[in-house]
Amino acid sequence: MKERIKGLIIENLMLQMSPAEIADDLPLFGPGGLGLDSVDALQLVLALDKQFGLKIRDPEAAKEIFRNVSTITEAVQRKLADHKMPPSTLSIEPVI
Repeated sequence: MKERIKGLIIENLMLQMSPAEIADDLPLFGPGGLGLDSVDALQLVLALDKQFGLKIRDPEAAKEIFRNVSTITEAVQRKLADHKMPPSTLSIEPVI
């Protein structure tokens, strides 16, 4: 699943790198990481919703989910494991 998430990030953000170049715990935002910005976050929100049905509406939850590939993978796996989960539990909308 982590490789699939890395591929989704690379494809949707048009990054010029391979999945192997993204460590599972590499920060996606800020110094020392991939250096993604708020526009990238919005694109990831849309891609995760389209690909996995993961709706992200709460900005604080988004910060936790988008820390790195491992945290995104955990959120997707929780969503896929429990289809009966109320939408508000895993839903976060970006604040722009």
